[in-house]
Amino acid sequence: MATASSGSRRKASRRRPEVELLRVGHRAGRDPRLTTHLALAARAFGAARMYLHPPDRDLAARLDAVAVRWGGSFRVVPTDDWKRLVRDYPGAVVHLTMYGEPLAAVLPRMRRERRLLLVAGGAKVPSELYRLARWNVGVGHQPHSEVAAVAVTLAELFGVPGARPFPRARQRVVPQTRGKRVDQRGEGGRWSR
Repeated sequence: MATASSGSRRKASRRRPEVELLRVGHRAGRDPRLTTHLALAARAFGAARMYLHPPDRDLAARLDAVAVRWGGSFRVVPTDDWKRLVRDYPGAVVHLTMYGEPLAAVLPRMRRERRLLLVAGGAKVPSELYRLARWNVGVGHQPHSEVAAVAVTLAELFGVPGARPFPRARQRVVPQTRGKRVDQRGEGGRWSR
């Protein structure tokens, strides 16, 4: 607890770090489904954007369209030089790998940062990435997908997202006991149904 100037007690504010994602090693002809899932999980769990290397402008446009329909400000930013992005990043670079320090041990340090760049590699992660990252973080220390590593890391940082729609959403899911329901935002800003 912090003490205000009047002597009253107030809760210390917990700011959330801005989290971005770098996908290294995307293979345009082979990985669009996995990279799409990676971006969707990052967006849903609170990341601000995803840098995509090598660039895949068609995939970036499709993912940007998801953010337009479902709200929020998440965007995919193509990048030609992942090394420069990592070296010049104005925050902590966190390489998600099964070989790193346990996530639980690094989380307290991650939460103190203003900005985090989570890096999720493809099939062949360049060895240089292990040296450039501030932290190599193991999520589970077992083989699993990058999507799981990003989702678990973001859930640990921010919690599991609720059912509220993102700002400026045109569509929203309405939780149901059975079946599926998606409402549309109409002209006056009102939701259907």
